[in-house]
Amino acid sequence: MGGQMTATSMTFRFAVLVAATFALASCQSGSKAPSQPTGKSAALRSMEQVATAAHKCWFASKDPAFRSYQMANELNNFGGTPRFLLVPARNYGAKPLLVVQATGNSSRVDVFGPLMGDALGSRISSDIARWQSGNPACSASA
Repeated sequence: MGGQMTATSMTFRFAVLVAATFALASCQSGSKAPSQPTGKSAALRSMEQVATAAHKCWFASKDPAFRSYQMANELNNFGGTPRFLLVPARNYGAKPLLVVQATGNSSRVDVFGPLMGDALGSRISSDIARWQSGNPACSASA
């Protein structure tokens, strides 16, 4: 009887070992590499690049053309649309004068708002297009 308990005990241990091995193997087999990189969306990566350049070139450099505005960064908003806004410098809660955003898995950046119809509109368009293409320069000639 003692030998039979040992055989039963060994069979049980073997069954547990096989089950554990199967469970571990099934966990690992489901971890195939995704076809697209995980983490940041194309929209967020593109907007981070554009927002960093806009902050550096328009605000940190104290560009006089942008002195009347401040940047409201909303890159990690809950709506899933990374963007930044330009609002009046002394009224952070005012309606945005410029919206720069990208949506979904696209790296295309959309720019709109009252400032686009102003004298600054063409400069804003060329700056955003340059930064979106990966050129972080503050001016087209740089």
